[in-house]
Amino acid sequence: MSSHTSEALYHPIPQAPVATNPVVLPDPDTDQLEEELQLPANPPPEAAIDSRVIWIHFILGCAILLPWNVMITATPFFLSRLANSPHKLTFTSYMSCAFTASNFIFLARATITSRQSSPARRTLFSTLSLSVLTLLLTLSTFFHPSPGFFFAFVLLNAIAQAGLGSYLQTAIIVIASLFGPTAVQALMSGQAAVAVAVSGVQVFSAAASVWGLSQEQISTYVSNGEPEEKSAFLFFSLSTIFLIVTAAAHAWLVRMPAYKAVARSLELQKDINEHTGSDELHGLVSRGRNQPSNVKADILRVAKLNFTYEVAVCIVFVVTLSVYPPITTSILPTNPNTHPLLFSAVHFFVFNVGDLTGRYICSFPKLLTWSANRLLGISLARILFIPLFLMCNLQHPSEIGTPSTPIINSDFMFMFIMLFFGMSNGYVSSLCLMAAPSLEHNPRLQGRREDVDVAATVASFCLVGGLVLGSISSFAVRAAVCECNPFVER
Repeated sequence: MSSHTSEALYHPIPQAPVATNPVVLPDPDTDQLEEELQLPANPPPEAAIDSRVIWIHFILGCAILLPWNVMITATPFFLSRLANSPHKLTFTSYMSCAFTASNFIFLARATITSRQSSPARRTLFSTLSLSVLTLLLTLSTFFHPSPGFFFAFVLLNAIAQAGLGSYLQTAIIVIASLFGPTAVQALMSGQAAVAVAVSGVQVFSAAASVWGLSQEQISTYVSNGEPEEKSAFLFFSLSTIFLIVTAAAHAWLVRMPAYKAVARSLELQKDINEHTGSDELHGLVSRGRNQPSNVKADILRVAKLNFTYEVAVCIVFVVTLSVYPPITTSILPTNPNTHPLLFSAVHFFVFNVGDLTGRYICSFPKLLTWSANRLLGISLARILFIPLFLMCNLQHPSEIGTPSTPIINSDFMFMFIMLFFGMSNGYVSSLCLMAAPSLEHNPRLQGRREDVDVAATVASFCLVGGLVLGSISSFAVRAAVCECNPFVER
């Protein structure tokens, strides 16, 4: 998320010299650049936002989380390639940690350097680069390298996708925040919708691969990896095509008058720096955008103002990633007639449907709460989901070979819990990201438009921090389940 400040910070050149400052002589070129930076004092009313802008933000939201959802949803394929490998049991935790840690590190870098490049250029480069990486995953379904090489390939691909996704995220969220909560909500809904689409493809692929199998075949079924391979090829290919379409949709958005009215100054900032030089720019803008030395001070100031929102959104994803998918994929169906591959695919789909539903609820004003304390309370309450999942059909090593009945002995109840787990994830995270940069609903910002994009950046950064902490926590939860060292257990 970009740390650009708003156009409201720009002021005309002083008409008379001030004793404590050097006199700045007018320059036709710099005057023209300053004039181009002047934007409307306020963003367009939400009711006046072009529906095309909303839908394109929905598509951009899909692109932001598409890499993560593709990697997570392809877990059965990855595990099939790691069969009989010492990496298999801990693969999901390692992949989650690699992806989220890379996302966190690169997001910090992307935030610091956000003022050095235009959001449009950064979005185009990131989107096209991500399409190349998903193409490599598509091609990987045709090859069968050694488990060790494949393990390294997937992790490196995940790290690269996470890094590019961070730059994409910084470029998109700041523009959405300037358009207002409606655009942010569309962005968040898009992130959930792509997960539903990808997991839906997986469900149909899994259903097709086990269709017609008898109960005995299901209970004794050992996959040769072919169904997982076909499923992975399908949604890797679709993901590559979608990213290319996203780049085209964003190019359309950039050409719209509405985009130019809201984001003109952000796009021109890099060109101004190159044209005038940093020293001249400092003289040109008497109280303009903060210089790099003050970026950290701005971030820390806004972070303190929105501390409750930031903690709330962080905890949401700490809880989610601590069990999903490392633990939830280890839960087996209690019905012997249900194929484990189909059960796993459906559980991804149910979570993503719940997540999308939670984000969609945020489009109904009567169902919203903007209170930071309430959102923090709901976020903390989600911790109760962890013991609920541990009560489902999980077997401890000491119980292998010994029939046991889980406390929650129902596949329907497991899916019901998973649905509300997803709904709460989407609802709370969306509201936190909508409220934190909102001048209308967040009194902490005190009407300062220059803090809107910074607030959005910091809140999203804390979201990624929650992903990192949640991924690390998954090792601790797995240790509690297997009663072992999760880093070395085979």
